Amino acid sequence: MLALNYRGPYRVRVAHKQEPPIEHPHDAIVRVTRACICGSDLHLYHGLVPDTRVGTTFGHEFTGVVEEVGSAITTLKPGDHVLVPFNIFCGSCYFCQKELYSNCHNTNPCATAVGGIYGYSHTTGGYDGGQAEYVRVPMADVGPMVIPPDIDPDDAVLLTDACPTGYQAAEMGDIQQGETVVVFGAGPVGIFAAKSAWLLGAGRVIVVDHVDYRLDFVRKFAQCEVVNFRYVRDMAVHIKRMTDWVGADVCIDAVGCEAAGSAVQRLTGRFLKLQAGTATALHWAINSVRKGGKISIVGVYGPTFNAVPIGNALNKGLTLRMNQASVRRYVPRLIEHIRAGRLNPKAIITHRIPLEDASDAYHMFSSKLDECIKTVLIPPRARA
Repeated sequence: MLALNYRGPYRVRVAHKQEPPIEHPHDAIVRVTRACICGSDLHLYHGLVPDTRVGTTFGHEFTGVVEEVGSAITTLKPGDHVLVPFNIFCGSCYFCQKELYSNCHNTNPCATAVGGIYGYSHTTGGYDGGQAEYVRVPMADVGPMVIPPDIDPDDAVLLTDACPTGYQAAEMGDIQQGETVVVFGAGPVGIFAAKSAWLLGAGRVIVVDHVDYRLDFVRKFAQCEVVNFRYVRDMAVHIKRMTDWVGADVCIDAVGCEAAGSAVQRLTGRFLKLQAGTATALHWAINSVRKGGKISIVGVYGPTFNAVPIGNALNKGLTLRMNQASVRRYVPRLIEHIRAGRLNPKAIITHRIPLEDASDAYHMFSSKLDECIKTVLIPPRARA
């Protein structure tokens, strides 16, 4: 089969790999129909995620058709078209019982934090991802969900990560009716977080980024205000000026470890690797929110040290909530929003590219070329 093959930082290519076999009675083999490139994949592509091994296949956002199921699978059958949450979870451990699927205790047993994730290095279990023609799906009796016939597959693939992550970001902000929400980052997750903030009762939504075409897109998609931080001297002062010198009620960090905006953060986090990425957006969130405000973090950071102004958070009396999204918990609710016309996830897809051209697609997305917002890779058999 064809599959993306990681060869080192900034080096990916599509090569032939052996098709994955059934390894466990609860496995399924899925023929991929769509696979997205996520902003989180760029952290791998840029060499910032520990233990990303040569030969790994990326891709944690994908849909596909079930080709084969293990002997213990009763919830799926060959021919089912499924969306596969990016979390790999058992459904029965202490954390899964609390619907914390991203923290499953059984799918990444060598870690003390995150559970298993498709195609996201050996720090999240070493599972191959869906940027391929076929993928092995463990725990297939609890993870994959059959796509309803009235849901477009392009919508479905965005329900595997980006849309639920944005929705969870807004939900963790505990937005009260009429509150002001600031979202740092106008990538796909930030776009969905801004849109979801309105669904959860926000009275004002402001999105901060430095790429003009992304700001134009989110302004139209989420009907929000935008700020280009390239023209802002001090972000905290700017947000306070916009909010009667009080600060936002809720700030959402939808950027994570590769944030631009601070030369010092970028030097220490990106190049010298003295901390686990650049925490610029998190600094801005903590310093821009009002006293007693709420911070929601869904931007990806590494499991090691980051220079964060925790003293400011303490003295301001802030509530900080964060996690990888527990996708399965949100999909039914998001499908309701899609059916009601309140959400149109597929509208953020700007590029549909053959899987064979994944290397070019990564370069385009990483370099923000051709006004790329979201890229979907289409394997050969899905184009027939």
